[in-house]
Amino acid sequence: MKHAFFAVLGAIAVLTAAPIAIAVPAYAVDDIEGTDAPDLTAVKAKIDAKDYKGALADLRDLAQDTQQADVYNLLGFTLRKTGDYQTSLTYYTKALELKPDHKAAHEYLGELYVETGDMAKANEQRASLEKLCPSGCEELSDLKQAIDTKVTK
Repeated sequence: MKHAFFAVLGAIAVLTAAPIAIAVPAYAVDDIEGTDAPDLTAVKAKIDAKDYKGALADLRDLAQDTQQADVYNLLGFTLRKTGDYQTSLTYYTKALELKPDHKAAHEYLGELYVETGDMAKANEQRASLEKLCPSGCEELSDLKQAIDTKVTK
């Protein structure tokens, strides 16, 4: 009887663990930093196609189901691209609360500050990226370029 009980427990453990292993997709999206991120491939495709309304709808659905830095970062990015700077700022801030070393969120937040003319705060984000990427990284290069472009205009 005791062995049957443990056999049933073992079967339950295997059956409940298998769906978790199957549900974790692989990511090929370049700025997804979390291993706990939902599959954002379709959202990224909409953003790349400049379908910001479609991306927003998908991201808002995802944000209802999970609190995840990559989702909030992309929400901020998409809202910034639609001109909703205040709500964008809220989502970038939330992404950085969840993952303070999120490079893409630092870059995009810096770009938001560039777009709104707050160069001091843009440079704060650049300094954060310099600490996160002492040897350089794409996010730092992109933010530097945005800052330099704004300064020279």
